[in-house]
Amino acid sequence: MTQLRADAEENRDRIVTAARTLFAETGLSVGMREVARRADVGPATLYRRFPTKQHLIDGAFAQELEQCRQIVVDACADPDPWRGFSSVIRALTILNSRNRGFVAAFTAQDADGTVRSTIVAHRQKLLPELADLVRRAQAAGVLRADFSMDDLMLLLQAGRGLFSVRPTEQAANRFAEIVLDGLRAR
Repeated sequence: MTQLRADAEENRDRIVTAARTLFAETGLSVGMREVARRADVGPATLYRRFPTKQHLIDGAFAQELEQCRQIVVDACADPDPWRGFSSVIRALTILNSRNRGFVAAFTAQDADGTVRSTIVAHRQKLLPELADLVRRAQAAGVLRADFSMDDLMLLLQAGRGLFSVRPTEQAANRFAEIVLDGLRAR
């Protein structure tokens, strides 16, 4: 990536900040012109840095992607598969509750099945690691044998409503505990 002029870098940062805020507050339905207005830049400036909405989404959620990756890496490194699995559910539920748009972007399917976004590519890298953690927890007899990765996506989508509940983090923790209680093998 080439070094941007200081003013161009400032504009890019304002665009990313505006997009992050709007996507977190209202989801992915926000229009590009609305992001430009919030960033106090012209549409041409926005499109010069982010030629498509998907580029903007990828740029806006780069920090969340790194957090998500670290959550999975840490959980998979835990020698206790239940503790690792539980930490994923808790951390992703809290991340989900703070940002309406991120989980929508993370769980979205490409219409034709091709990978066009950084977020989908990221998901495709992380899911096999999580699937291995799920298998370890099931083999240890601590996670329901019928749990599947589709269930994880369902939980993430179900947790999207937490964004509207206050206090958000308290509700996210409670939701995660209820979910984990239902997922523990008996």
